[in-house]
Amino acid sequence: MTRLTLRLDFANGSQIGPGKIRLLEAIADTGSIAAAGRSMGMSYRRAWLLVDQINRAFTQPAVTGQTGGSGGGGTALTDWGRELVALYRQVEAESRMANTAALTRMEAMLDPTANAAGED
Repeated sequence: MTRLTLRLDFANGSQIGPGKIRLLEAIADTGSIAAAGRSMGMSYRRAWLLVDQINRAFTQPAVTGQTGGSGGGGTALTDWGRELVALYRQVEAESRMANTAALTRMEAMLDPTANAAGED
């Protein structure tokens, strides 16, 4: 089955796509930038830089640090960050639905013997 992925390029030069959204979802699941990064096979620094890009791109932060008890603090999505993820997933789902016929037609046009992985 064909997978539709979207990267949104905003007028201010910022971008958000499936990788950053997955990172935000992983932060929501783990409560930690480091753990989220590890779950995606990336370094803490890379994960932190992506979070910083997201937080700087918009008028409100998507991720915030939290002070904590004996284990120290953590990281969480803000309400606005959860909304950003939900809006991205909505755009993704609506795009998939709007393009079902075209995607199905393109799949039918594929040569089943070709192995063109990684080419556009």
